[in-house]
Amino acid sequence: MLQEEVKQKLIDIVGETNVLDSEEDLVVYSYDATPNFQAMPDAVVKPRDKYEIQKIVKVCNEYKVPIVPRGSGTNLCAGTCPLEGGIVLLFTYMNNILEIDEDNLTVTVQPGVITLNLIEAVEEKGLFYPPDPSSMKISTIGGNINENSGGLRGLKYGVTRDYVMGLEFVLPNGELIRTGGKLAKDVAGYDFTRLMVGAEGTLGIITEATLKLIPIPETKKTMLALFDSLEGAGEAVSAIISNKIIPATLEFLDQGTLEVVEEFAKIGLPTNVGAVLLIEQDGPLEVVERDIERIVAICEQSHALSVQVAQTPEEGLALTTARRSALSALARKKPTTILEDATVPRSKVAEMVRAINEIAEKYEVEICTFGHAGDGNLHPTCMTDARNEEEIHRVEEAFAEIFAKAIELGGTITGEHGVGVMKSPYLAWKLGEEGVEAMKTLKLAFDPNNIMNPGKMFAKETKKRVVVQR
Repeated sequence: MLQEEVKQKLIDIVGETNVLDSEEDLVVYSYDATPNFQAMPDAVVKPRDKYEIQKIVKVCNEYKVPIVPRGSGTNLCAGTCPLEGGIVLLFTYMNNILEIDEDNLTVTVQPGVITLNLIEAVEEKGLFYPPDPSSMKISTIGGNINENSGGLRGLKYGVTRDYVMGLEFVLPNGELIRTGGKLAKDVAGYDFTRLMVGAEGTLGIITEATLKLIPIPETKKTMLALFDSLEGAGEAVSAIISNKIIPATLEFLDQGTLEVVEEFAKIGLPTNVGAVLLIEQDGPLEVVERDIERIVAICEQSHALSVQVAQTPEEGLALTTARRSALSALARKKPTTILEDATVPRSKVAEMVRAINEIAEKYEVEICTFGHAGDGNLHPTCMTDARNEEEIHRVEEAFAEIFAKAIELGGTITGEHGVGVMKSPYLAWKLGEEGVEAMKTLKLAFDPNNIMNPGKMFAKETKKRVVVQR
């Protein structure tokens, strides 16, 4: 519970209606989309502008009250779960698109803007903001920046980090600074802009972002390639890239995922094949047609059972919508759905998926895998029941082995979901203890009182490294 003195200071800043501390309100913001993590905040605060945020932060820094910046709570690493209490900061009022600059191809937004609203607003101007996380209908730009969110278009267009040109943010001492701007080049000092992207709210609070836009692609085509084996799909992925074709989307679904997605979406997806590649290319019409023709040939050379090109934009949209529904579809199977991510070099995708299947069999858990095959980012998803403690323990052991295998293959423990609490015990596996200590030193320099989203990134104890034997 907040000290009465602190609560009154917050009320003086934002007004009584914008400081919530009833049990009902606190429960709503005690968890995010991550299963099995929950902790009650002491209050929920809704500032109306950056100046109120500055004042809030100064109060919290003085009284050493934790602050957890929160968007829509769609993250999957418990990054916005207030493990150490304090206040959850909402951006309900700060949800405006401030400027679409067609001369400089930028858009400037507040952190509470919904991702899809931004995408649709710039497309009305013939412009394009490519980052497209599956949660884009409800996720916010501030949350995307904090987690460095990816999406289906990441192979060709990159992730959120690649579109953040400038930021305005409040430091843990309450000072407001700006970084970057509408500039193609800027090497003045440390790159604080990139440092803040993916920092998960542990270094400061983003109040404004300037994002890069590009011209909207003229056209796009979508296709589905069916394979009887993981190797065939993996061979096709490598062959497409080695032929110097970079599709806008190159997605993978295994048989288990296909069955569930088709049951959910009912659009005629095949369920009797080993793997499916969903491929989309965009750009000038002649380029798209040439690339799709070449991709069809490559898939056939990789022994695809069949290759189907969508005949209409509506048919193509149905395929990509079905892929985006994978998590929702899988969540219908069991009371608890744990969606993870691990990334490997794209040439190792088939080997990684096979390892995931072997690990699932070893621990007797149900895991389906889908993801961004073009950039090696896979999403092993376990359907389980949190009430079954013995099974949950086996699930945790299985995922630990999956992360270890990803690192063994030259990959990483997370490609787009962040570290938060879920991955913090494994961070040293990727960075080494020295790397984690360097990050802690940086965190301490920015935030000596450790008020900014404490308990994230840095686990109290690193998990013992799993030795993967085959």
